[in-house]
Amino acid sequence: MVYDTLNTLVEQFSSFVWGLPLLILLIGGGTYLLVLSKFLPFRYLGHAIQVLRGKYDNASDLGEISHFKALTTALSSTIGMGNIAGVALAISVGGPGAMFWMWISAIVGMATKFFTSTLAIMYRGKDSAGQIQGGPMYFITEGLGKNWKFLAVMFSFFGMLGALPVVNVNQLKQAINDIILIPNGVEVSFTSNLILAAILVVFTSIVILGGLKRISTIASKMVPSMVILYFILVLIILGINYTEIPKYFTLIFTDAFEANYIKGDAVFGGMLGALIILGIRRGAFSNEAGIGTAPLAHGAAKTNEPVREGLVAMMGPVIDTLIVCTLTALAILVTGVWETTSDNGVTLTASAFQQAIPGYGQYLLMICVFIFSVSSLFSYAYYGTKCMSFLVGVKNQHYYKYLYITSIVLAATTPFEMMINLIDGVFALMAIPTMLATLILAPKVVKEAKAYFKRMKQNNS
Repeated sequence: MVYDTLNTLVEQFSSFVWGLPLLILLIGGGTYLLVLSKFLPFRYLGHAIQVLRGKYDNASDLGEISHFKALTTALSSTIGMGNIAGVALAISVGGPGAMFWMWISAIVGMATKFFTSTLAIMYRGKDSAGQIQGGPMYFITEGLGKNWKFLAVMFSFFGMLGALPVVNVNQLKQAINDIILIPNGVEVSFTSNLILAAILVVFTSIVILGGLKRISTIASKMVPSMVILYFILVLIILGINYTEIPKYFTLIFTDAFEANYIKGDAVFGGMLGALIILGIRRGAFSNEAGIGTAPLAHGAAKTNEPVREGLVAMMGPVIDTLIVCTLTALAILVTGVWETTSDNGVTLTASAFQQAIPGYGQYLLMICVFIFSVSSLFSYAYYGTKCMSFLVGVKNQHYYKYLYITSIVLAATTPFEMMINLIDGVFALMAIPTMLATLILAPKVVKEAKAYFKRMKQNNS
């Protein structure tokens, strides 16, 4: 009874904050940034790849980690359960059209990530220990001044909650239960979930207590390999079902405006409104553009050129949503499991893998799920710690790690719907200060970008 009441409250909270105003702030704001920059993310994609490959790395620049490690640290949080469980949830609730609105959030999100991560370097501040730090709370206080500190406090407070790994752990637990334990006759219970949580706690503690250097080193090794493995597996599924691809690819576009498959309540007087909000929510959960998490990682990059880091950051939504999420969506659609099963989240994706690659498919997905989840655990721990150190000082930040580790146990023993609604709602409250500050400071980013590309042109001539 208590759980049902709590679940209803969390669901109402999430639906309330994900209303029309937030949609306008994220998508309208992102579109404004795209136009303001004259579509800069698309014009300088080649240059962004050169920066990412290390062409402009300079060991003497300010910061802690390379451009590549900053992107992989950011990607290890964004390429995670949003791409496997989030996409599956979007399709099971909204149908194929939800994927189109996830694409829209990613295209607009490229501009948002460029601006927020450029600001993270432009306005780095010092923490209580005198260390240079970047992130929304610092570009709010350094860029907008002390009068705006309430926004920085708001971001940091909700950032601590948003960084808790509840969805990743919850879906990892579901994957282990549904893919490994139940098919092999092991009874799943509260005790088995607790044992799983204990193993994750030990594993996570070893890494997160080692700090950013260890997190970024591990992420830079894990993220590229897990993306390649996942990529190959989905291409095998699409290869087996290649005749279905044109049909479903077309359906993504047509259903985006017809909303024939959505389950749930109408928004803005129609099911299309509900579908748009669902797609944008799942897109935001997947690529985190405008939420403010990525600037926390990119703000630690070794560079004295803010625009370079912005260009590297904008690659995130491309890799995360336009490539990885699209692959997941097509795998779920072409195998037909979205219509033939009542599965949700990671279990739906596992059904697609098992149908296409019987006997092995779901176990191969399990490897990806494990790496996706565990790498996300590391990055989010870093994000939450930075938020807490801003609020209560560096000497007290270690308390967050204890809160974080405790939340792993909570997530392993709680149902999926409550966890995803909680994080959705908190992400929305993180997006408000991040986007407001970014929109106010946007003209300064445009000025910085013009100066940067002018210097580049002079150096190359």
